[in-house]
Amino acid sequence: MTLQSSSEKRVQKQKPSATVGAVGSAGTRANDVQRGPQIRIMFRKAIAMGPGKADLLRAIQRTGSISAAARELDMSYRRAWLLVDTMNQCFKAPLVETLTGGSHGGGARVTELGEEVLRRYLDMEAKAARSVERELAEFAALMT
Repeated sequence: MTLQSSSEKRVQKQKPSATVGAVGSAGTRANDVQRGPQIRIMFRKAIAMGPGKADLLRAIQRTGSISAAARELDMSYRRAWLLVDTMNQCFKAPLVETLTGGSHGGGARVTELGEEVLRRYLDMEAKAARSVERELAEFAALMT
């Protein structure tokens, strides 16, 4: 719940929740299944962090630009900007900062908090994958 006045915003704190989904899609063969869960961290009704947002943060780290990261990931700039905006709103401080333009243009950078969030997310993903590795292999063997 968000209460806003003209001079301040107050946000009721809610605990994030996590969902885990297996990677793979209908109609794939067992050999085509990528083994590992996908974790999505929910905050209120938004996905605060998930595999696509992690990919976007890594691309911004590599390119120094939201637009270049979007091109690298084959997504529109608007989509990338909306993902960045959602992440920035879900955490205590921005995960991505935009830099003002100059003679060489602007850019973007992943903040220290963004790097920490990405590291923790990737650690959780790896831990989840290790914890269900055997079961996922058995499950994938049942797929056509």
